[in-house]
Amino acid sequence: MQKRATSRPHRRIALDRSIERVREHLARLATLIAHRKFGSSLEEFDQDAERLISEVFGEASPALEAYELAEIGESSSLVNLPEEAQEGGTKDVEQASLHLRRRVLESCIAELEARRAEEAKKPRKTPQLLIGPQVADFMTPQIRSVSALATLNEAGRLMQEYKVGSLLVTDKGEYVGVITDTDLARDVVARGLDSSTTTVKACMRTPPITIEGSQPIIQAVRLMKDKATRHLAVTEERKIVGIISVSNILRYYSGVV
Repeated sequence: MQKRATSRPHRRIALDRSIERVREHLARLATLIAHRKFGSSLEEFDQDAERLISEVFGEASPALEAYELAEIGESSSLVNLPEEAQEGGTKDVEQASLHLRRRVLESCIAELEARRAEEAKKPRKTPQLLIGPQVADFMTPQIRSVSALATLNEAGRLMQEYKVGSLLVTDKGEYVGVITDTDLARDVVARGLDSSTTTVKACMRTPPITIEGSQPIIQAVRLMKDKATRHLAVTEERKIVGIISVSNILRYYSGVV
């Protein structure tokens, strides 16, 4: 039986429809951001967004991986959000997570528009979305650290000074863990710890979760999802040489880097 090939005009029409559907979701998300609507409204939106991305890009697509990662939430200081989204408690973390969702959806539109432009010139090529580039190409090479015996206040001060969202924790010259601004903003407050006397060692996550710099970025996305973390230590021959975070991935993914 002869196979029926999808004609170029039909592919362009399908791309147009997909772009419009994602734009409609962006408009819905803008309303959530403007009115700070979380809870059930956001859960329903996420279900619809995941379904849409699966239909457009496939259930195993990096786009869906990135959206699910954005749902985990990321501290706003890591993604250079406006100051009003960088300060405060849980609501600001949720607001920052909404902005991450928006960036993933915007990158989906950019990818679809690139496909449409390519379709107009020549037969469609297989897209390379978050597959080819290596972790080392987009990691932050500067390693910021704090002593395990330092106080949480000191850790917070260093994060502000370095403008980072995580610090590797050192003990006797070894990297033994990691502490993030999410740990400080959520866990410490919830546990009622005294940040002026509590040491980093009491709240750090250990050991640091690592990934080889030669791995593709998509592997970093999957590892972050599997380990429920937003920061990975990048290694080269088992030596830590940098850090990659959700922000590094999403900046690459949305074409910001």
